[in-house]
Amino acid sequence: MTSRSFDVLSAFTRRRPSMRLAHLATAAGLPLTTTHRIVADLLECGALERAPDGTLTVGLRLWEIGALAPRGHVLRDVALPFLEDLYVATRENVQLAVREGLESVFLERLTGRDAVTVMTRVGSRFPLPSTGVGRALLAHASAEVQAEALSRPVRRWTDRTETDPERLRAVLADVRRTGVAVSDREVTADAVSVAAPVRGPGGDVVAAVSVVVRHGAASTAALAPAVRTAALGISRALGAPREATGARRTSASPSAPRNPPWPEAPAPSHGARVPEPEPDPIS
Repeated sequence: MTSRSFDVLSAFTRRRPSMRLAHLATAAGLPLTTTHRIVADLLECGALERAPDGTLTVGLRLWEIGALAPRGHVLRDVALPFLEDLYVATRENVQLAVREGLESVFLERLTGRDAVTVMTRVGSRFPLPSTGVGRALLAHASAEVQAEALSRPVRRWTDRTETDPERLRAVLADVRRTGVAVSDREVTADAVSVAAPVRGPGGDVVAAVSVVVRHGAASTAALAPAVRTAALGISRALGAPREATGARRTSASPSAPRNPPWPEAPAPSHGARVPEPEPDPIS
């Protein structure tokens, strides 16, 4: 019964935020009578809510419970001052994500009115191989996870999306070498993402932070130091050992120009005020 209840809840998506009972049963792949019983239980405990017109939506109680997930709120609370300072430094999309299976789950996103449109939002999932945060996470996942991710077809989002497994393996090796992951117009035709891994107390990569800018707004070399600084700050705040937080620098590593358009993100001021994120325009 628990798994079927989860099937019902999982039927709601960003594109399907509300449904009537019959539609919900179809989306969940369950008989109508079974769905009716499950919905009644979920309504009673607040996991679902019924609108005056009879449509069903995810309930506020479910959000309250979900907010207690340690990989969500604890990591977000530690990272937020650094994300805010990175946003103040760039005024662009700033994102924090973790890996769940073969997908990245976005825990936070700060954005400005003039920032390039992105396809992510807080709570959304995205395949690992094509995004900046996804590559930063996948590059430091186990060999088994990498093999599974690269054995599956990679969706071609734009004509620049890298889909060849061997070339993607080379991309991931470069991420491990430089400490920075780049996705250049591989998800949307006008956006460039620069990401860096975040390490936890054991030294393992537990998250990734990124800046997403409009193509042509700045070079990856200009963005990389600020992103790396933010990721390093979050890692140290999480208790990562110092020997685990320094990426090995090589000639292939991005280096900052003499006069970058944005400064490196400073240590968190804990008092930085940033505007409320704009509503996500992607439907």
